[in-house]
Amino acid sequence: MDKILLIVESPTKARTIKSILKGKKSNVDVFASKGHVRDLPKSKFGVDIEEDFEPRYITIRGKGKVLAELRKKLKTADKVLLATDPDREGEAISWHIAEALKLDTSEKLRVTFHEITQEAISKAFDNPEEINFNLVDAQQARRILDRVVGYKLSPFLWNKVKRGLSAGRVQSIAVKMIVDRERERDAFEVEEYWTLEVNIKDKKNKIFTSNLAKIKGKKANKLSKDDVIKAKDFLIGKEGQVKKITIKDRKRHAYPPFTTSTLQQAAAGIFNFSAQKTMVIAQALYEGRKLGNEFDSGLITYMRTDYYAISNDAMKWAKEYILDEYGNKNYKRTVYKSRKSAQEAHEAIRPTDKRLTPKVAARYLNADELKLYTLIWNRFISSQMSPAIYKMKKAEIVVGDYELTINGSELIFPGHLMVDKNQLDKAIDTNQDFPAIEEEDLVPIIDLKENQHFTEPPARFTEASLIKELEKKGIGRPSTYAPTISTVIKRGYVKREKRALVPEELAGIVTDLLDEYFPSVMDVQFTANMEDDLDKVAEGKEEWRSILKSFYNDFSKQLKTAEEKAKRVKIESKVIETDIKCEKCGSIMVIREGRYGEFLACSAYPECKNTKAILDTVGIACPKCSDGEVIKRKSKRGRVFYGCSNYPDCDFVSWDKPVDEKCPDCDEYLVEKNRKNKPNILKCSEKACTFKREVPSE
Repeated sequence: MDKILLIVESPTKARTIKSILKGKKSNVDVFASKGHVRDLPKSKFGVDIEEDFEPRYITIRGKGKVLAELRKKLKTADKVLLATDPDREGEAISWHIAEALKLDTSEKLRVTFHEITQEAISKAFDNPEEINFNLVDAQQARRILDRVVGYKLSPFLWNKVKRGLSAGRVQSIAVKMIVDRERERDAFEVEEYWTLEVNIKDKKNKIFTSNLAKIKGKKANKLSKDDVIKAKDFLIGKEGQVKKITIKDRKRHAYPPFTTSTLQQAAAGIFNFSAQKTMVIAQALYEGRKLGNEFDSGLITYMRTDYYAISNDAMKWAKEYILDEYGNKNYKRTVYKSRKSAQEAHEAIRPTDKRLTPKVAARYLNADELKLYTLIWNRFISSQMSPAIYKMKKAEIVVGDYELTINGSELIFPGHLMVDKNQLDKAIDTNQDFPAIEEEDLVPIIDLKENQHFTEPPARFTEASLIKELEKKGIGRPSTYAPTISTVIKRGYVKREKRALVPEELAGIVTDLLDEYFPSVMDVQFTANMEDDLDKVAEGKEEWRSILKSFYNDFSKQLKTAEEKAKRVKIESKVIETDIKCEKCGSIMVIREGRYGEFLACSAYPECKNTKAILDTVGIACPKCSDGEVIKRKSKRGRVFYGCSNYPDCDFVSWDKPVDEKCPDCDEYLVEKNRKNKPNILKCSEKACTFKREVPSE
């Protein structure tokens, strides 16, 4: 039996595959490359434009040991198989590994699977293929395009604005969209309008609220106050006649299974997960783990995809599961169409095994993993179920020139809503009662209520709505959404305010500068067309170097003009006075903004150069040393914790916020523990003490 060396990119993926193959294919040695082994150099441009955009790849720092170990394993292997992820990035990683190890790329080295299960791996082993150089070239073209834009535009921004700035082909478009939306909001003119609610009484003397819908046959949209007062004066004390009652069934179809972007949008909307967090969790679910003695596998299919397609095997087990759990009338086989430009992996994101219900998976997953897995499970199962059916009723009531409408709805068949109890309960709660009235009935008007409204500006982008808009406009692809948003926040162009993405002043300055001198880079349609061109490379319809040449011809001219004509932009640094005195010279300290955020500086600068960090105090003395104050800090991963201002002399630290109150049972200090959707609690900081009490809500 030939000894096979199977190379994947992730250690977690390697462990799952080893566990699956254990005792079945003892001739397979699984090894993880830990991602890319080669890339363009960080400190150099790395692309020879004169030599037809030839990339100069180097071994990534730290990957020399990985390659040395792989070469050692090669000596004892009869065959090498490359099983990196099934997309352009994965294909490129396989090619880079093959190049670094000097493997014969004309051989069938490549195996792909969209789910890490025994069946999928066995099929892949039986059908190895050659490396797909169309996919490799598409990835190379994207990497070089991004290097050209980033490496050429960033120094331009350093010279004209300030050092440390960056620009990118997709990144700069995302920033522009956020800036443009903010300017729309600033330019928005608020308008006042009014609506009228009319309470009527039915045959059973129950009161129902109808709405003024038409005046003289025209829709009563955004009425003036005078219109509403006039209507109110006419209608009060009158009777209306029921002109028409319409009753019809309305179907609410299930959503298709998740793609990358729709998963990120749903996780943001429901759990407030960032796109980056969603992808990290999804990666863990895809790569899998040891799931008891019953089975080992990845829990979901590959998570970077814009396809809605589902395999026949998955369709089959979904049907079996639905028939067993919900009955025949709740099953409806549904095939969803993907958009024309869809590419990457060939299935939607779905669970891999019908036995891995959320209840079963809960034994092996942490809280956030279980949330996302349950979301994916429910979306997939419901996508193959019958639509929910509502009984919709509408009455039109006429009073002179005025027409009122009243609506009712009742869920009469839950269908796919049965999968998610919360969704089903919500649907039932939103049932609207309908009055006991019939056509031609006269209904008395009891009272009326006018409501004042104001038009609102377009909402700021959230991560979810920005991803939706980027996808709609054809900007970026499944693998780029999360890193793009993370980059624009990290670079200081955008900040999060609750869920909204708000541009900093710097974002507007850079956007205007790039808009003026690099119109093609900042043109949404141009960028979308570039994505289409990359898709053509992946399909073998376009040569990757010709795309780069076409882009660079215009870009280089724009760059030359910009370097010659653009003037340096002066950014006024923010200075805010405080009531803190400088301990060195007695002058007032001011808040200034630096590369790493705000800090305190002496107002007598440059004569006095005293600076210090701004401490986010919580207003109590340190429980350990009493000399310092408790301050709010953040870990390297961004998690909030509390420590002493005298650190490192005092090493007091707490994940929960200390409060200025002693425990009545043991006299230790108390901490306030946050609880989602529940009141916070005060508990004793001493682990052995059980004291705790609920914090009254404000």
